[in-house]
Amino acid sequence: MRRFLPDTFTILLVCTVILASILPASGAFAGYFGTATTLAIALLFFLHGARLARDVVIAGLLHWRLHLVILLTTFAIFPLLGMTLGLVPDSILPRPLYLGILFLCVLPSTVQSSIAFTSMAGGNVPAAICSASASNIFGMFLTPLLVGLLFSVGGHGGFSWNALLQIFTQLLLPFILGQALQPWIGDWIRAKKKLLMPVDRGSILMVVYLAFSTAVVEGLWRTFSLTDIAVVIVADIVLLAIVLCATTFGSRLLGFNEADQITITFCGSKKSLASGVPMANVIFAGQPIGAIVLPLMLFHQIQLMVCAVIAQKYAAAHHRRATAAEIEQAANPA
Repeated sequence: MRRFLPDTFTILLVCTVILASILPASGAFAGYFGTATTLAIALLFFLHGARLARDVVIAGLLHWRLHLVILLTTFAIFPLLGMTLGLVPDSILPRPLYLGILFLCVLPSTVQSSIAFTSMAGGNVPAAICSASASNIFGMFLTPLLVGLLFSVGGHGGFSWNALLQIFTQLLLPFILGQALQPWIGDWIRAKKKLLMPVDRGSILMVVYLAFSTAVVEGLWRTFSLTDIAVVIVADIVLLAIVLCATTFGSRLLGFNEADQITITFCGSKKSLASGVPMANVIFAGQPIGAIVLPLMLFHQIQLMVCAVIAQKYAAAHHRRATAAEIEQAANPA
């Protein structure tokens, strides 16, 4: 049953939301905390850039068909499904929460969990590293553009081009700087993964606290009921189920081998909380983003639980085949 329990980071997220609900940041403190959060997010993306080795990027480019399938799933199939959910009446799925679901649909894939699950299931790990990393790099451009397109088409207002400039200065520029310094500091940063983990998680928790503080002050929990939250959970589950089926069976129909099928399944079905929360903070600057990031936070835990089960099933199947091969070889020695 341990695979169904929330991970430590999810527990910390829940505690952060509770803290923001009881003691929300406001006034001058919120301003200072917002500045500190911006600096923490810049450091987070600097470390992302410094971690990514050049040879991984070069090697990954050779497997372009796999990466193209994952990118189309992440930035085309997901947004189309999100737009379809817009047909659900506001009386069932409140519009602010629907916009949060639409936002998660245009986000890039995760990096750490995509690679971890691919490795656990016996997939193509080098391709997963490259594809997940590429998804986040392209996402810095595609996510704000898709937000501007889909939100304006839906009549919800898009974002100014200033938002794209802010994405560049606050997220992409630190990433580029980290990548430029990667030959000199990359090995050290990768070796200090546990030491630097608080930067990764702490920066996300800071954004979540600030976002929910603003939302609580403006009446988030008075606006949405437990029924509304349950509807979002169901919508997240449906989204994940459809994409998992599409990536699993679609990759088979396209003729990919099993290792690549596993990579496409896990990289194509994920949405990044680590990239999504900072992007929401920039794209929707000055607006309450509590309702925007809530569906993403719920999706984050759902995808971890479901993909953990799938990865273990793949691993068990590999183990059975390997055992059967060993038995056959022992029974029929050359």
